[in-house]
Amino acid sequence: MTAELRDEPENDEAMSFWEHLEELRRRLIYMLVSFVLGAGAAWTVRERLLDWLTAPFVSAWSQAALAGAPALHFPAPQSLFIAYMKLSLIGGLIFSLPILLYQLWAFVSPGLYSREKRYAIPFVVSSCGLFALGAWFGWRFAFPAAFRYLLSFSGKVGPNIVIEPSVMVDEYIEFVSRMLLAFGAVFELPVLVFFLSIAGIINHTHLIKFFRVFIVIAFIIAAVITPPDPLSQLILAIPLIGLYGVSVGVAYVFGRREPPTTAITK
Repeated sequence: MTAELRDEPENDEAMSFWEHLEELRRRLIYMLVSFVLGAGAAWTVRERLLDWLTAPFVSAWSQAALAGAPALHFPAPQSLFIAYMKLSLIGGLIFSLPILLYQLWAFVSPGLYSREKRYAIPFVVSSCGLFALGAWFGWRFAFPAAFRYLLSFSGKVGPNIVIEPSVMVDEYIEFVSRMLLAFGAVFELPVLVFFLSIAGIINHTHLIKFFRVFIVIAFIIAAVITPPDPLSQLILAIPLIGLYGVSVGVAYVFGRREPPTTAITK
């Protein structure tokens, strides 16, 4: 048996259109159940999650030497409940991410080659690890810099007026959650390149040629995601460029090789 035959997709029978829909429905149910369970778990630890999310804000408040203790406010009796619900939904998405990614892989795996199906567990582990690394990186480095910059606009303005921050809890959760998800998502670049490489859409030579353009794209992405201060943009753009370099290696290792051409002899 030749190498080409050993590397064919392992589809014993072609699935019909309705079988694909049934498989998609089953995977979506698994994903929905895992998300609901994750949101329920996040609700039970909602105060701990909020305390963790506010750590960069508290640190920036103290460094800015603002009057009073750092605090979040809510304008209506139901606002805090709604804010906690949003936080729980976002936490449910993060908690259930390993199962969501595995179900995604399980749905697309029938169309993969036999050697590619072995990457299921590494795919889930690396995807979750990169997402967690991106979220932690944003929380640890980008958020404190962003809050110090944004809070620096408060204080005394002229001799007669003082501007003091009054941050609403729902707006704070929305802002920080959007930033966390954005940082986690952009750190998934090597995983995206892995998928495109095994599908034969791109290879490492394409990425090398595109490197200069990506540097500009990285700074554009950083400018869109982060607050409008140069330090926060650099904190995101530089690691993103480094991840692009890692992605070149991923494409080189996992990319499909063109089959060698053989001369036709009579």
